[in-house]
Amino acid sequence: MNKVNFGRVLTAMVTPFDEKGAIDFHKTELLVEHLINNGSDGLVVAGTTGESPTLTKDEKLALFDTVVKTVNGRVPVIAGTGTNNTQASIELTQEAALLGINGVMAVAPYYNKPSQQGMIEHFKAIANATTLPVMLYNIPGRSVVNMSVDTIVELAKVKNIVCVKEASGDLEQMATIIDKTDTDFTLYSGDDSLTLPSMAIGGNGVISVASHIIGNEMQQIVQLFQAGSVNEAAKLHRKHLPLMKALFLTPNPTSVKMALQIKGINVGSVRLPLVPLTNAEKEILYQVMNS
Repeated sequence: MNKVNFGRVLTAMVTPFDEKGAIDFHKTELLVEHLINNGSDGLVVAGTTGESPTLTKDEKLALFDTVVKTVNGRVPVIAGTGTNNTQASIELTQEAALLGINGVMAVAPYYNKPSQQGMIEHFKAIANATTLPVMLYNIPGRSVVNMSVDTIVELAKVKNIVCVKEASGDLEQMATIIDKTDTDFTLYSGDDSLTLPSMAIGGNGVISVASHIIGNEMQQIVQLFQAGSVNEAAKLHRKHLPLMKALFLTPNPTSVKMALQIKGINVGSVRLPLVPLTNAEKEILYQVMNS
């Protein structure tokens, strides 16, 4: 598969809920418009930030369908179809493909604690079951297992495994992955605060949470760096670093949903086992957003 360009600033989109905790599809449409109009090159739907562990298969498919129709070809839509059940991931990937998505994101299997070989076989099985581009998602802080450099390099040889969302926070690992994979395989930072450092070592961009709030600014950081204005990019990065950190003050996506509300974009609350921010936490977030 030739190099796939999903863009440089992709938003890991929250899933809007109504007052009863059901997916609010009208709010979803409004959020999609907000993100496209404010710096997002693409959307990643039903990932960690989209509260995927609490979404049913039918809810995910309905969400993918709504986002694809709302986007209407303007930006790539990547569907979070990976789970810790290989066969279930394959089935969701194949059903999502029928809805017109542009790619899928498959997370490292959580809770099972598979070996590196187990992860290789898991991702190969998903990739071999679809013609869509596949994004690997390494997030050891949530899945407990870290996809090693060798594992990612091996998987990058699979024709339609085209990129990785690296949320290990390990710049050395990122650099080695970039060095050992072909130029048509791209690496995205999974952490907003590592956007610029990861690009400095050859990363492609970021799968961002902060872009819900500062999408144009994240886009500006990336574009300044690409244009060679490194000092200006770094200055802007430092300016927005407190907000990037504040959005993870509480378990994601509780803070970013509150930040959206503060910004006047109502996406509802979170589903249990996540809980809304306390008044003290809201005050911290409010102060950072208004500083």
